[in-house]
Amino acid sequence: MSSRDSYKPGPAAGAEVRKNDGKWTLVLVRELPHAPEKVWRALTDPAELREWAPFDADRSLGTAGPVTLSTVGTPTPQISETHVTRAVPPTLLQYEWGGNEMRWQLEPSDRGTRLTLWHSIDRGFIAMGAAGWHICLDVFDRLLSDAPIGRIVGAQAMKFDWPRLNVEYAKQFGLEALG
Repeated sequence: MSSRDSYKPGPAAGAEVRKNDGKWTLVLVRELPHAPEKVWRALTDPAELREWAPFDADRSLGTAGPVTLSTVGTPTPQISETHVTRAVPPTLLQYEWGGNEMRWQLEPSDRGTRLTLWHSIDRGFIAMGAAGWHICLDVFDRLLSDAPIGRIVGAQAMKFDWPRLNVEYAKQFGLEALG
């Protein structure tokens, strides 16, 4: 059995929802046993993004400027012509994806790096987004640990307990699970 076949995400954890001026933000925090520079590379390099992220990028996200992001695992790829608004290696990355602001912050920690993702998202999709990012960040951590299991997004995520995570996050956030 491959490590991908045996992958099972843990319980919903490390996420919260914030509301500010009528806008909803999903905040996910992960402690990663990797140096900030290694985490930064996996967040910005198109080849590494293809191993874990729910989108492909047509260039490195490591510098400010235009970029095209294409969703993966959807029936029809959603192409987003967007802009990296801030890139401060290896601490801060900010861009829009599908009209939603994404901000990644990397802070050195005793274990390696504390990664925080702020994702502005429609209230109705918060639990689904948390479940999806939970799986993506698990895959991300395995990639950084030199034990890649391959990107798990879209319909594939259903086979890896996405429905359970969606329900758990909805309960945690006091929302009704959609999807």
